[in-house]
Amino acid sequence: QVQLVESGGGLVQAGGSLRLSCAASGRTFSTYTMGWFRQAPGKEREFVARIRWNGGSLGYADSVKGRFTISRDNAKNMVYLQMNSLKPEDTAVYYCAADPSGGYYSRRSYEYDYWGQGTQVTVSS
Repeated sequence: QVQLVESGGGLVQAGGSLRLSCAASGRTFSTYTMGWFRQAPGKEREFVARIRWNGGSLGYADSVKGRFTISRDNAKNMVYLQMNSLKPEDTAVYYCAADPSGGYYSRRSYEYDYWGQGTQVTVSS
């Protein structure tokens, strides 16, 4: 069993930055592919970013490419999402997720078995 706890959300003005953190429990965290998803009101949950166990196979949604950076620290069981140049359309609940299979290209919700409770990010214009 893996437990994921996100933090770092909040209210920020357009053009600002936030850094989300995800703390993971479990001895096998370092073998998982980790992802960030988001869900805005009235919309489906969407993929944001992905990172494999070794820090490779980075993947980003087109909407955040060049603005967001995913990273991880396996020694601390942490995953991060640095969000720069935030836009009002980035407003959503952001979720951390874990894919125990260590998939190379995991970007679908069903590929992730474990989810955090989410953290709210609100970007004002």
